Amino acid sequence: MARAEPSVGVPVAWATPGEPVPVRLMNTIWADRGGVHDALSNRGRLGDWLRVVGLTATPVTVTKDDLVIGLRLRDALRRLAALLTEDVRPAAVSAIPDVSTAINEINTIASSTAGPRLQLRHGVLEQDTSPVGRPVPAALAAVASESIDLLTGTTAPLLRACHAPGCVLYFVKDHPRREWCSAACGNRVRAARHYARHSGHTSATDPKLSRPTPR
Repeated sequence: MARAEPSVGVPVAWATPGEPVPVRLMNTIWADRGGVHDALSNRGRLGDWLRVVGLTATPVTVTKDDLVIGLRLRDALRRLAALLTEDVRPAAVSAIPDVSTAINEINTIASSTAGPRLQLRHGVLEQDTSPVGRPVPAALAAVASESIDLLTGTTAPLLRACHAPGCVLYFVKDHPRREWCSAACGNRVRAARHYARHSGHTSATDPKLSRPTPR
C-alpha cells in the first residue's frame, strides 16, 4: 500500500520516495561533499522520519530507547544489504560488523510487538493488525517485519548499492536500465566519465572500476 508523503521540511535523503520503507531507513545514512551524515542523529529526527514514511500520522514521543532501537534496525539493514549486494564501499560500512548480529537484531525488533489478532466484528471473525503498545516501537517492529520480506522475497535480487562517486545509498532496481539511486547520482557518474575521457586517465572513483559486475 502506498504511503502518503507529508511535507515536514526534512532533507531529501530522508525521503527517497518510491523506495520500500526499509530501504528508506537504510538511506538515513547519506553523503555529500562534506562527508557521510546520519539523518537520525536525535530523537526528534526519528519522529520526523516516521511521519515522512507514513508510519505515524501525528507527532510522537520518541524515547532514548526508541532511538537506540531505530539505529540498531537501520545498521542491521545496511549490514544485510551489503551482504546481498556485495557492497564494499568503505564509506558505506555498517556499524554492525557481522551478519549474525544483524539477523538477530531484525528478528528481535520484528517480534517485539504482538502479531495479528482475531476479533469478532458484527458477528464476523476478522484479523486485527492494528499496532499494540506505544506507536514508535510498533512502527519500528513493522519496519523490521517488512525488512524480512524485502531481504528474502522477490525484491531481494533487485536490491542494489549505488556506486556513483561518493554515494552510500541503496535502491531497488525497478527498471532494467536503472543503475543509480537517483538522477543526481547518474549526473555525477556521467560527469566523472566525461572528465576521465578528456583528462586521459581514469579516476579511482570511476564507476567502471568501483562498481561490481551487475547481477
